[in-house]
Amino acid sequence: MRFLPGLALARRYDPTWLRHDLAAGVVLTALLVPQGMAYAELAGLPAVTGIYATMLPLLAYALFGPSRILVMAPDSAIAPVVAATVIPIAGADPGDRMAVAAFLAVAVGAICIIGGLARLGFVTDLLSKPVRIGYLAGIALVVIVDQLPKLLGLDVGADGLIAQVLELVGEVTALNPLTAAIGVGALVILAGLRRWLPKVPGALVVVVGGIALVAALGLEDDIATVGAVPPGLPAFSIPPIPVEGLQEIALGALAIALVAFTDTSVLSRSYGTRLGERVSQDQELFALGTVNVAAGLFQGFPLSSSSSRTPAAEEAGARTQLTGVAAAIVLGLILLFATGLLAPLPTAILAAIVIVAVAGLCDLPALRRLARLNVLDFSLGIAALLGVALIGVVPGIGIAVGLSAGALLWRTWHPYMAVLGRVQGLKGYHDHDRHPEGRQIPGLVLFRFDAPLFFANAEHFREGVLDAIAVADQPVRRVIVAAEPITDVDSTAEDMLAELLDHLDRHHIGLSLAELKGPVKDQVVRYGLEARLAQPPFPRTVGEAVHDYLEEFDVPWVDWEDEEEHDRPRDAR
Repeated sequence: MRFLPGLALARRYDPTWLRHDLAAGVVLTALLVPQGMAYAELAGLPAVTGIYATMLPLLAYALFGPSRILVMAPDSAIAPVVAATVIPIAGADPGDRMAVAAFLAVAVGAICIIGGLARLGFVTDLLSKPVRIGYLAGIALVVIVDQLPKLLGLDVGADGLIAQVLELVGEVTALNPLTAAIGVGALVILAGLRRWLPKVPGALVVVVGGIALVAALGLEDDIATVGAVPPGLPAFSIPPIPVEGLQEIALGALAIALVAFTDTSVLSRSYGTRLGERVSQDQELFALGTVNVAAGLFQGFPLSSSSSRTPAAEEAGARTQLTGVAAAIVLGLILLFATGLLAPLPTAILAAIVIVAVAGLCDLPALRRLARLNVLDFSLGIAALLGVALIGVVPGIGIAVGLSAGALLWRTWHPYMAVLGRVQGLKGYHDHDRHPEGRQIPGLVLFRFDAPLFFANAEHFREGVLDAIAVADQPVRRVIVAAEPITDVDSTAEDMLAELLDHLDRHHIGLSLAELKGPVKDQVVRYGLEARLAQPPFPRTVGEAVHDYLEEFDVPWVDWEDEEEHDRPRDAR
């Protein structure tokens, strides 16, 4: 049952849930059709593939998905990556694009399935939140600029964000007034409904209104429309391996898998917490893989979880993944009997749906908060934004991952370290920079290093210890490292410690490691450093280490706690 949580849920299904799931499935379809078609257009594919990429994946996730109500569908953050990967390889032919997109979906699915089986659910940590905020904002900017020509009825052929903006400005007088009126009108309606009537399915409203308007006024020849949509269910087909572009597809598949699972993991954990369930992220990764394979084998393209359609399903009363099954059945009925109704749909309306959707990806309040609270995180977010906007969507994901890894390395390479002192009235020992009034024990340096010791920061640790000795008020006889934050010591750090001990021995300075965790202590012992440390080498607490030092060197020192004990009346002791 680990790999088939949907089947396990079916065995304990409560019949009272049925009417809620079926009703939610019908409501969900009203969002899945227009948004699926819009994101297919965004991916550079025929609009109908958005329905193909929705129907079968809903069934796959109902069987393999661990979340009770998560909705899998084409996504505004994924579609631009699909376009950036597929279009340069397949060119302008819609059939070739569909074939490459299907193969890309299977590749994404294979990556996710392997990751799920290998229990790699932790890979979402590769994208830090600030970098993810910047990356999504960059996606939003790129997509909005890309969709404006469709919204306004312009013909723009430039590549790259800046070139597109310049051409848009130069061609704005050549816009199609009718297309622009429909597109901008749809944009206003969508934004207004989202702002004042969020429970009304805005996408359905503008799609139905647009189809009715074009059909009633006979505007098919005056504006761009979806056109004839082939009836029938998507056929099972193993996508051919592209002759050229495999390297680009591999990079695109890795990028899509990372972004899709990051979004899915965040959404899955959020709803798991709300529903009081613990959702396995490894199973979630595996399910995401099966969903994408199903999309690829039935003429679809890569997809992810939906942060807009999942809450819509919840509000409609969804109890289980039977909601997705019901929605898939309704989608199948539309493909069999109602595709003719979609032909008059203006593509400007699909562009408006995309623009409103991706605008939600740009979290300006979060960026402002980062600017106020953490300059480094804000800089990482802006760098990710500019990388996506100026260099490209797929390379931008690589930049985002590199920035996240670089931020992690920087923080562990230059961790916080402090010299500790004794502060009047405060238990324990505290950072002297934050408490300059703290007293230093004569001849003793209390040093804290807030990170594991490894190759990247070993020299930083050594320099920190030597600097603390150099600025001490009196000649130093002992260094006590408050080592509780040190969770690892690698072989490079071991060499550094040996060299540091050699240096300290020449200056008759001892060093001990207080509060060192057991597994790390075992490492130090294996390295053969225990005998070279001051005795005892591993004091249980910093206070115990200080007491041993005071006794060994007979240092005159009166602690504030000793003073209070001395001043207290004898009968109160």
